[in-house]
Amino acid sequence: MTKYMPKLGTQTHVIFLLLIVAVLAVSVSLLITSLKTNPVDKVLESDQIIKAVIVLEDDGNALATMIMAYYPVSHKGALIDILGNTGAIYASLGRVDRIDAVYKEKGIDAYRGEIEKLVGMSIPFSLEISLKHFSELTDLLGGLRVFVPYPVDDKIDDVSYLLPSGSVTLDGDKIRTYVLYENKEAAAADRQDRLQNAVVAFLSAINARKTDIFKKNVFPLYASRIKANIDYDGLYTLLEKISLIDAERLFPQAITGSQRMVDGKMLLFPYYDGQLIKDVLKQTVSALVSETEVVHSRIYVLEIQNGTAVQGLAKNTAALLQSAGYDILTISNADRNDYDKTFIIDHIGNEEIAKNVGDFIRCTDIKTAEVKKDDSALEADTLVDFTIVLGKDFDGRYVR
Repeated sequence: MTKYMPKLGTQTHVIFLLLIVAVLAVSVSLLITSLKTNPVDKVLESDQIIKAVIVLEDDGNALATMIMAYYPVSHKGALIDILGNTGAIYASLGRVDRIDAVYKEKGIDAYRGEIEKLVGMSIPFSLEISLKHFSELTDLLGGLRVFVPYPVDDKIDDVSYLLPSGSVTLDGDKIRTYVLYENKEAAAADRQDRLQNAVVAFLSAINARKTDIFKKNVFPLYASRIKANIDYDGLYTLLEKISLIDAERLFPQAITGSQRMVDGKMLLFPYYDGQLIKDVLKQTVSALVSETEVVHSRIYVLEIQNGTAVQGLAKNTAALLQSAGYDILTISNADRNDYDKTFIIDHIGNEEIAKNVGDFIRCTDIKTAEVKKDDSALEADTLVDFTIVLGKDFDGRYVR
């Protein structure tokens, strides 16, 4: 039998075709890679601020929800605490309820969508961390440093809670205790403060360990414990950018409002039909891109004086400004109750911050008090940075 032997020319032709196919495959692969846009970089093309919802959850329940806003140019950031009992009519649920019910029933995407409506701002990214994984991340980071105001040695439902007091570094097990412990005698705000502190400590630890975290053989340990709405490369970029955040200047702000009982649940309804929280976040984002470096260097202390005959005006205004992240030292009546115009007294000689305070209530009349050069004398004299005297032109929200 005669065997068929292919001609040499045919073999060459086949090899040539295979080479063409291989080159085309590589070219297409490179083209796809070049066209693939990192989701974080894409957002930064149209928005200077990185915004993400950070959710710490346990067994499907949102323990803490924070909006993080971060300006990469200055490394300044802000946290807005979205309280779980924030009430509204949520379209995703079709009823009035707590906002964290959206997370439990509908998941993170619907939850982020409702938060976007609440604050009036697009938030492209979400990061979910279970309490179990948060504990493991804490150990990977070498512990989280928090302040515990008093030692804890308690037992609730056969579960022991032990915490040292002071500024301490807690390991994964202890941070779990720190987050979960509820003292019935303490205010609900006590646990909320601890949740805020834990998130700030987490961001601070990422900043401190950033040289190790983003090594190729290390980052997967972190990525596997954080659930994000972006791919692995996007998460790497997002965390790499926010690892530069100045966590020492993060002062979490929380929603303020009035509490009402609805269907057996105590809900918090944000002031001014939700417009206040929108204004707060808008001002916060504007402050991040401000060229003035001292805007978020500390929490500023205000004194509110009622210069009108309207009862409760100073108290309500204090709640308004607390929601914007200011501390209120005192509320009182002014020296008289017939001021026509609202004005601000600047006790620290900082025009930029005074203007920032004024912008929130649309007050442009700012007077500068004599600023003492001796810091000790100033502290002995007053702890107030700014005094706001409310006049008849203030309607409870804005100066008209």
